[in-house]
Amino acid sequence: MTFNKETYINRRKHLIQNIKNGIIILCGNDLVPMNYASNTFHFVQDATFLYYFGINKEGYIGIIDIDNHKEYLYGPNPTIEDIIWEGDLPSLDSIAEEIGVENTINYKDLFHLLKDNQVHYINQHSPSSKMKLAELLSENPYKINEKSSYTLMEIIANQRNQKSAEEIEIMEQEARIGKAMHMKALEIAKVGMKEYEVEAEIRKVALENNSQLSFPSIVTINGQILHNPNYNGTLEEGKLLLVDAGSRGAHGYCSDMTSTIPVGGKFSAKQKDMYELLIEMYEKAESLIKPKITYKEVHLEVCKVLTKGMIKRGLMTGAVDEIVKNGAHALFMPHGLGHMIGLDVHDMENFGEELVGYGGEDKSTQFGLSSLRLGRTLEEGFVFTVEPGIYFIPELIKKWKNENKFMEFINYEKVEEYIEFGGMRYEGDYVITSNGARLLGGYRPRYAHEIEEYMNGKK
Repeated sequence: MTFNKETYINRRKHLIQNIKNGIIILCGNDLVPMNYASNTFHFVQDATFLYYFGINKEGYIGIIDIDNHKEYLYGPNPTIEDIIWEGDLPSLDSIAEEIGVENTINYKDLFHLLKDNQVHYINQHSPSSKMKLAELLSENPYKINEKSSYTLMEIIANQRNQKSAEEIEIMEQEARIGKAMHMKALEIAKVGMKEYEVEAEIRKVALENNSQLSFPSIVTINGQILHNPNYNGTLEEGKLLLVDAGSRGAHGYCSDMTSTIPVGGKFSAKQKDMYELLIEMYEKAESLIKPKITYKEVHLEVCKVLTKGMIKRGLMTGAVDEIVKNGAHALFMPHGLGHMIGLDVHDMENFGEELVGYGGEDKSTQFGLSSLRLGRTLEEGFVFTVEPGIYFIPELIKKWKNENKFMEFINYEKVEEYIEFGGMRYEGDYVITSNGARLLGGYRPRYAHEIEEYMNGKK
């Protein structure tokens, strides 16, 4: 357990106050086999179950019977065989007591408890949880999410979006680990290394701090591929290395940061020029984030900085507001400015971005803006990322040019001078305070000269 039992009791009370009747069932995750039953992937608990029940082990289900004012915990009781293989293990009763749940329940009684009752549950992402719920509720497992409770997910999203002081303290600690991962990348990235060697070193930093990766790291000299999944490239002089990586502690809370690193320790004139625009975009967002502003507004203001920069450099032409309104700037930044972060690196994305990131409002369908995961009004206690990017994606440039798309705004001849440029972004984690925002994890090198100085031993 990360917090004391009162924290979990109070979190569950919040649900009872807002869901008036029926039974809430929250499934924890199971182990997932890699290739046979006893050889499993690293276990990651379902974030919502972890938030309300605090158990970071497989096989449990939490039940809140609102009508009868009872809570139950279903899960495994250790056998002698379990103890032989895994050591001394706590009983189901002792685990329930530790998190303030008075009752445990077996599968047969759980089945009868749920029968003929109104049952509230969230969207299930785990196949095993879908199968469990389907069996317990006599439903088709392929359609189980069709009957999930939007109201329950809305209440949970609003509660989990609002991070408490104790959560923020833990996320601050995790952000320091994330920062250390990126500082290690700056320190060791050298000409001739393989991307996988850099990835191994930043993963080691997480492991040395009793953390795992919050998502498979992106470590690539092809930054124009937004989520490049492989690490087979070689770091070449004059290339940009994009590192998007974060950590996830045993408590479940995540960090997520991105750095752009000049291989060889020095930006070229063209790279430095574009990188300075990137940081101008980042600092525009940093200056705006505060309570009561929508993150969509912040995103669009950052897009205007990008557009002005591209006009200044001769890659675009026209009125800034018109360009952004039409989405022509998305050629260079086809993604959103950031996302919520917490017990998931994209917090509660299984509930749907419209619910979590937009408070139930519809998202834009415009290219680029449709990828903005967070658009809602910012509130004190929200923790999220700021992540502007600049990319030159050859396939997208060619497609738009062949379609004569935005010819009135885009100077394709000039854009093609950057066709081999690649991509860059810079990302930090922020919490909204009462009158502004605070960077989590502390400052790390941001400006081109700071990165060059650090890489060349002037720390």
